[in-house]
Amino acid sequence: MQGQSAHPDPGPGRAGGAGRHPVRLHRAAQPGGGRVSGSVNGLVNGPVNGRSGVDEPAGWGAMATAAGEFRLRQVRLPADLGLLTRWMNDPEVAAFWELAGPSAVTERHLRHQLDGDGRSLPCLGLLDHTPMSYWEVYRADLDPLAAHYPARPHDTGLHLLLGPAASRGRGLGTTLLTALTDRLLRGRPHCERVVAEPDVRNRRSVRAFRRAGFRLAAELDLPDKRAALMVRDRTPHPA
Repeated sequence: MQGQSAHPDPGPGRAGGAGRHPVRLHRAAQPGGGRVSGSVNGLVNGPVNGRSGVDEPAGWGAMATAAGEFRLRQVRLPADLGLLTRWMNDPEVAAFWELAGPSAVTERHLRHQLDGDGRSLPCLGLLDHTPMSYWEVYRADLDPLAAHYPARPHDTGLHLLLGPAASRGRGLGTTLLTALTDRLLRGRPHCERVVAEPDVRNRRSVRAFRRAGFRLAAELDLPDKRAALMVRDRTPHPA
């Protein structure tokens, strides 16, 4: 299962770098939000050392799942670059992430986050200590995505891809999404929603989010894709 970044790099080879067009929101609107602040259990709700974002995931701990012990750790460069570049060049991944090419393409995407203000954190997902997925945990309310939907304070966004082809198509994305979303909502009491915006054509991704408790809140015309706005609420949303 693959996602796609809501904040694409402006350089060539990344859809949305040019030719931006107006964004339209379809289906029901949702209340907007306000300012952000505070910090709880290592999951940051506001500035950290002058940075507004999410904390290093080492403090989040391991998550027990039916597939094994799952945990995230922040991407390390250059150590992780070769592995992530191989994943980004897998045609099934590249179709939605659009980061195929030499390692410099992947490195630029990662550096944009690692050297930024902490609003998006690139992470490697490990299952029983084996790297098998890539995640971006980001402050959706502080991200360019917030201009495209009625964001609420502390909305937390997710992007992910499963690297090895053998990890796909067997429900693993749903299992890991459920575990991580549970952890985020427990660790961030000010966060009422976790959101994602996979390409509407990525049916496998949309299905995995649905099975992990997310609902389709809207379809968004983003600069680089038609996206399914998937939302998992802390409090179950009325049908």
